[in-house]
Amino acid sequence: MPGSKEIRTKIKSVQNTRKITKAMEMVAASKMRRAQERMRTARPYSEKIRNVAANISHANPEYRHPFLVDRDSVKRVGIIVVTTDKGLCGGLNTNALRLALNRVKELEAQGEEIEVCAIGNKGLGFMQRLGAKVVSQVVALGDKPNMDKLIGAVKVMLDGYTQDRFDRLLIIYTRFLNTMKQEAVVEQLLPLSGDALGAPESSWDYIYEPDAQAVLDQLLTRYIEALIYQAVAENMASEQSARMVAMKAASDNAANVIDELTLIYNKSRQASITKELSEIVGGAAAV
Repeated sequence: MPGSKEIRTKIKSVQNTRKITKAMEMVAASKMRRAQERMRTARPYSEKIRNVAANISHANPEYRHPFLVDRDSVKRVGIIVVTTDKGLCGGLNTNALRLALNRVKELEAQGEEIEVCAIGNKGLGFMQRLGAKVVSQVVALGDKPNMDKLIGAVKVMLDGYTQDRFDRLLIIYTRFLNTMKQEAVVEQLLPLSGDALGAPESSWDYIYEPDAQAVLDQLLTRYIEALIYQAVAENMASEQSARMVAMKAASDNAANVIDELTLIYNKSRQASITKELSEIVGGAAAV
């Protein structure tokens, strides 16, 4: 059995660790509320721009934007992988990267080439270790998604699709369901299917300025950017929720370890006192 001093040192160390995890839990809870608010406020914009894009795409059938046209064959695929910059958030990144790995293996087995855009330091490191072709990246996003930081990497992927560098664009991120549950999902961004845009309830007639092609080009690009922004916002809300839960579990586990070490310390101290008393009694009896 270790000595009393060693046990006291371990208890002090675990108590310090518990203070850190408890503080991180409170910080994550505060950030989670703000991240959820940003995620919810972004949803109405995404829904409205989807409705407008659906109406315009159906109102102008003579021009088909490249984002709306299905390719006859798929030989190359672009994947946007959204992860976090930091760890200590449970299995959040592990689930998303496992999903990405399975999808990459599945596509490579079909003879398709892969190009990757990594949003988040964890995903970037994983894809580099995997040996994937990373064509664009964004790291150090902070606690708030900023479209100015995302736009460069996103434009590389959209230009790659427009220039036929790849035939399909996917995004993998963690969708926020509730505080206790987050789900890693993969969605197809391009080409836009009818289910993604939906059909308008009524047909609208538009007057385009300067022309329908210019308007639709700008609108659908903004629509894809809005989808990616929403995915990043959902991932950040999931990150803070997962970190809060993970830190709470760590704090609870530290409390249990402290209780166990305290019990061991008390037993060790009691055994030491009993031994000293026995030695004293034995010495007195010998005299």
